[in-house]
Amino acid sequence: MSDEKKEPWLNLLALTTVILAVCATLATFKGGGYSTRAVLSQSQASDEWAHYQAKGIKGNLYEVEAMRLRRELELAPKTATPTLEKSLADVEKKTAKYEAEKADIMQVARGFEDTKADAQKHGAAFGLAVIFLQIGILLSSIAALLKQKPVYYLGLLVGVAGIVYFVNGFYLFLRV
Repeated sequence: MSDEKKEPWLNLLALTTVILAVCATLATFKGGGYSTRAVLSQSQASDEWAHYQAKGIKGNLYEVEAMRLRRELELAPKTATPTLEKSLADVEKKTAKYEAEKADIMQVARGFEDTKADAQKHGAAFGLAVIFLQIGILLSSIAALLKQKPVYYLGLLVGVAGIVYFVNGFYLFLRV
């Protein structure tokens, strides 16, 4: 057995490496969650936009019918006018209904798009955190192997940047 004396700073290095590893694991987990939320929100937004488009097509069919009825009203004898006017009023009511439904659907779709954008911002911050934390862990490992304090300090500095981005993933106080 070797009688080499263990340097005290190596204990601190081991502790900080564990802390960086835990933060990296949590950042990966949270980043994955936000990534999933972004994908699901995009899918839901796409579904809502398809619904919006379907309502637009149906509404357009009623608009064409209204134009046809208006033209018929212009050419029709006065005796047929009340029936055509009632039909035109019904068609215009349906056209207005589809326009109102489209406005509601648009609002829902934009809500999903906003959720997606927010999830992407959080996910990006967690992604940067993972990168910096992994580099900090790598540098700490190299410092332990080489027993070089300057490499450890560099790893600690990079790890702290990773922790800052990790916290930013929750609160978004930094622009990413």
